[in-house]
Amino acid sequence: MKAFWRVLKRFAAPYKKYLAGSVILNLCSAIFNIFSFALLIPILNILFKMDSTVYEFMPWEGMPSKEVIMNNFYFYVSQMIEKFGGSTALLLLGLIFAGMTVLKTGCYFASSAVMVPLRTGIVRDIRTMVYNKLLSLPMGFFSKQKKGDIIARMSGDVTEIEVSIVSSLDMLIKNPILIICYFTALIYLSWELTLFTVTVVPAMAWGMSAIGKKLKRRSLEAQEKWSDTMAQLDETLGGLRVIKAFIAEDKMKERFTKTADEYRKASARVALRQASAHPVSELLGSIMIMIVLWFGGTLILSNNAPIDASTFIFYMTILYSVLAPLKEFSKASYNIPKGLASMERVDKIMNAVNDIKEPAAPERLEGFNDKIEFKGVCFSYEEGREVLSDISLTVPKGKTIALVGQSGSGKSTLVDLIPRYYDTSAGFITLDGKDIRNFRVKDLRSLIGNVNQEAILFNDTIFNNIAFGVEGATMEQVVAAAKIANAHEFIMEKEEGYQTNIGDRGGKLSGGQRQRISIARAILKNPPILILDEATSALDTESEKIVQEALDRLTSSRTTIAIAHRLSTIRNADEICVMHEGRIVERGRHEDLIALDGYYRKLHDMQAL
Repeated sequence: MKAFWRVLKRFAAPYKKYLAGSVILNLCSAIFNIFSFALLIPILNILFKMDSTVYEFMPWEGMPSKEVIMNNFYFYVSQMIEKFGGSTALLLLGLIFAGMTVLKTGCYFASSAVMVPLRTGIVRDIRTMVYNKLLSLPMGFFSKQKKGDIIARMSGDVTEIEVSIVSSLDMLIKNPILIICYFTALIYLSWELTLFTVTVVPAMAWGMSAIGKKLKRRSLEAQEKWSDTMAQLDETLGGLRVIKAFIAEDKMKERFTKTADEYRKASARVALRQASAHPVSELLGSIMIMIVLWFGGTLILSNNAPIDASTFIFYMTILYSVLAPLKEFSKASYNIPKGLASMERVDKIMNAVNDIKEPAAPERLEGFNDKIEFKGVCFSYEEGREVLSDISLTVPKGKTIALVGQSGSGKSTLVDLIPRYYDTSAGFITLDGKDIRNFRVKDLRSLIGNVNQEAILFNDTIFNNIAFGVEGATMEQVVAAAKIANAHEFIMEKEEGYQTNIGDRGGKLSGGQRQRISIARAILKNPPILILDEATSALDTESEKIVQEALDRLTSSRTTIAIAHRLSTIRNADEICVMHEGRIVERGRHEDLIALDGYYRKLHDMQAL
């Protein structure tokens, strides 16, 4: 339970007023319930003529004792019978009973209703916190995680927290209040019987706790299988073209069926424990009632009975009312471990360490004035496997530096270090002579624009995709950026123009059109530093020509670092750096490298061939 209260302490603080309201309403509900059942005693006495005592009114002085309260209660009832007759008195008592029941159920409903904002609010807060955490985490975190697993934690696990933990909160507020109020009434009616009852309850609690012992582990296993299922679905949707091209539908069906079956088996084990909770609690509750009924009946049949028969029936009614909250506790003892297993999985995201640290006292970054320098930069994704080794490079302002080389030589990794998607393992990068780690990440990235090999677009309008990340962009500015990117013409051919929705990942556009939208987005941002990562390599010749014209306009007045496989696109660069296995092995202008007759010349001749 400590873990449960820690979760509540983290998320329930903004909703204290709802908790207070629930406590008050549940207390009122319990009190009305006890008093409504108290009317059973005079009703039974009237029906069966069990009481021939003549009651005299006793003055209310100070804190009235049990005897005074009971005596005056019976006095008022006897007066009612004497004045209106037994039948009418019975009807009046019944109406009072109905009125008390209306008040009780009204408070019960209100106590549940007042918890709805808390339940929905906590779930919203958890989802928002996880989403915000995901946005703040470095790129390295996602390279080690499956997208489907992250989606499963955001959807299935958070839903399980709502169903298991947050829903149990209502029970954990209401049930202790009911149990305390009911047991207070039981002690008031007969402490002897209540003392005996209390010795039976722990056995019932122990029986229920035995059911939920392994539940957290089982639930964790089930949620992990659900993550595998979601990961499988994500891979299928992302690779649907390849699956169909290689006629691998049957293979994927077999993989998914196996994953889904493993989840079914894990879920079945959890469901069996859940199913056993109710019958076991029902059985234990019935045994408890039977034992107390036997013991209380024995006392009443004896000569020194502590309570009369009608009071004993009232006692048993209240005792039976205690069973409901006790069963709810048993349900919570099943639900909470299940929810804590999901919370544990969500916390793996929430507690993930962000390696990209913000400086304690960040320096002001007002622009880019001189140069970017890599000084002895080394980097590795995993311990012992170096991706970049001793890179030293200067990128002067206004110049274009090109990176070429085989796939896996470290080109993309090198440019990813500039906006601090990753931090260097050794060495450092400076901007105008200052280590980039001294600047706020947001300020640093505001100077940099990216155009990647795969144009990353969102399921939104063309206007919103171009204006993405630029606050308050006007239509005139967006149109101007689109014209520079050679995108305005094809946009206006669309029926809705700039308000056309481009679908998931821009699926309604061609590759060249997507890339021109991506370039227009970079133009609108107007960054002084531009990173081009294979911006034209995935395009056909005609699209490449159009996109290259747009890129030439974009790079003409900016500092550019371009990664390219097609050497024709970077032959006019101010400096070309040839990378091989994480090192710069050659550098110079196109003509110089051709004359050098080294690695660059081999790449050039292969492409010419």
